[in-house]
Amino acid sequence: MRRHGYTRRGFSLLEVVIVVAIIAILAAIGIPRMSRGAKGASDAALTGDLATLRNAIDLYAAEHSGAFPTTIDVTAQLTQYTNISGVVSTTKTTTAIYGPYMRSIPPLPVGTKKGSAKIADANGVGVGWIYSSTDGTIKANTTDGEVDEAGTKYNAY
Repeated sequence: MRRHGYTRRGFSLLEVVIVVAIIAILAAIGIPRMSRGAKGASDAALTGDLATLRNAIDLYAAEHSGAFPTTIDVTAQLTQYTNISGVVSTTKTTTAIYGPYMRSIPPLPVGTKKGSAKIADANGVGVGWIYSSTDGTIKANTTDGEVDEAGTKYNAY
């Protein structure tokens, strides 16, 4: 039943303006947050990768009488089987019963060396992680000028 012979078809100009204003406000809030998303994701990946590497190194040391992986063999010692002395084996044997602690070494997710996955005790070609076998510390191979949004140096994570 129709009242007064009037049927409404569509939206008024005021309703359309209000909807457009709401969309503009949401876009003004959302677009800057989405553009920072990749940067924040890389920072989170660095934190996660360092935690994984540090846990693997600590587990290695716990199973090898407190000895940390050697600088020369750290990648193999973390990704393959080892015996109590740290000698690497690609397969599990009667003596090589420890490990592997990781499937692979993650590539560095930030900085100018992004994508590098080598572990070494000093900067070099393809080195993504700086490792000290004396105390088992590992950090990102980044310069002091490479920082996150909060100003924290990546190599201090």
